[in-house]
Amino acid sequence: MADKDVFEKKVIRIHPEDSVAVALAPLSKGESVTVEASGKAASVTLTLCEDIPAGHKFAIKNIASGEPVIKYGYPIGAATCDIQQGHHVHVQNTKTLLSENASYTYDEAGAKAAFEAWKADTEQFRKNIPEINVYKRANGKIGIRNEIWIVPTVGCVNKISENLASWANGKFCGGEPAPDEKGGLEGVFAWTHPYGCSQMSEDHATTRKILADLVHHPNAGGVLVVSLGCENLTSEQFLEELGEFDPNRVKFLKTQDWPDEVAQGKKLLTELVEYVSKSRRESVPLSELVLGMKCGGSDGLSGITANALVGRVCDALTAMGGTAMLTEVPEMFGAEQMLMNRCIDESKFNQTVKLINGFKEYFSKHGQVVYENPSPGNKAGGITTLEDKSLGCVQKGGKAPVCGVLHYGERIKEKGLNLLEGPGNDIVSTTAMTSAGANLILFTTGRGTPLGAPVPTIKIATNHPLAQRKSGWIDFDAAQMLENPVDTVRDDLLKLICDVASGKKTTANERNGYREIAIFKNGVTL
Repeated sequence: MADKDVFEKKVIRIHPEDSVAVALAPLSKGESVTVEASGKAASVTLTLCEDIPAGHKFAIKNIASGEPVIKYGYPIGAATCDIQQGHHVHVQNTKTLLSENASYTYDEAGAKAAFEAWKADTEQFRKNIPEINVYKRANGKIGIRNEIWIVPTVGCVNKISENLASWANGKFCGGEPAPDEKGGLEGVFAWTHPYGCSQMSEDHATTRKILADLVHHPNAGGVLVVSLGCENLTSEQFLEELGEFDPNRVKFLKTQDWPDEVAQGKKLLTELVEYVSKSRRESVPLSELVLGMKCGGSDGLSGITANALVGRVCDALTAMGGTAMLTEVPEMFGAEQMLMNRCIDESKFNQTVKLINGFKEYFSKHGQVVYENPSPGNKAGGITTLEDKSLGCVQKGGKAPVCGVLHYGERIKEKGLNLLEGPGNDIVSTTAMTSAGANLILFTTGRGTPLGAPVPTIKIATNHPLAQRKSGWIDFDAAQMLENPVDTVRDDLLKLICDVASGKKTTANERNGYREIAIFKNGVTL
């Protein structure tokens, strides 16, 4: 990111080699603006030839037809006509350069240099690691909530699961589930979905795996697995997928086996409440936290404020020895080389290449081009091409080395920054990160979105108007970076993360009850 003095200006050039600058506030035709010097690039003063909305780009030099348009130091597309200095650069004069085929080369020396630079930049975070108060689980994991999760194995029992959760919250939580700074039961939640039957092969296995991951999640002090009894996802299959578990923590209700399944469900939940209520919070280093990172409803400021801020948090947490996850693989297209250049070894590089190419093959298999993105809302917010969106998206990974690559449904194994296979879809990807073991998710947004994952989801606005207008959705305003020292804003966000993890604060999605799951589907429905 640029220095603080740039944030006090109306415009920003993100990288010295950029051929465009971004408006930090609405700019008018005929207005004179100065783009400050950056690196070896001299300052540029120009007169705008068009109105430029906040988050949108304008040319700071003449760009010839066919020439790459550079932002973040990388091409975000190519000019479809000559673009004169001071003109709006957007969908009307820029096209994507993406295709289904790309080749990648591992640069060992470059990766080593990137690692050393990150290590030097983050040395301070290895010295004083904050403490958080959490629940230590028997398997060595930590939970930042002590909830009971009801996991239906098939959509047929969704309403039974929801009714049981509602009953338990009314009886044991006074109808108001919420975290407790000291400990005890903090709420009962049912993760409903339409699957578990009428699925085949890969989809069937995916559903089984994601649901088993949720059962193992450390934010759940207790789990009730609710099944029908005749679904494709049989009890035997699910137990095999689940592996070892504590029978005091995990209970099973097969509804077809009981004359009154609701009464039996209440009995099992009462047993779980007694077990879960004994848990108390204990102090551990922040480095024990597993953090998910997601963006949705992005705009032209996402890569400049909120995503860049999350990147700084990612750098801090991973330097402490913590763990972070970056997913949304289709929104790495066009920016994947940035991540590949930070892979800690050639094995991780090859896994990342396979991750990217695998998702491109998924698109091609369904007859879709890889660049069918950004959305209309993204474009209205100033994002022009998928490369533009992706380069902003991966800012959430900061400069941290890529230490792990996970398949969809795979649980976290490596400390540090991990890349997780998953689509850009908000609910599917937040569910994937939850299933992989994220205790908490940082979710950046420029347009605004109310959704939340099963785990606390801190919503971070890219701009002041969104943070003010949708204060019921937003937890943190990253546009403070435009006015205050970036390190101060980063530390404020780290403080909020510690408070949420320790049960001192709830997130907007928790207060609103906006918590849900969605499972990736690839094949036919029977």
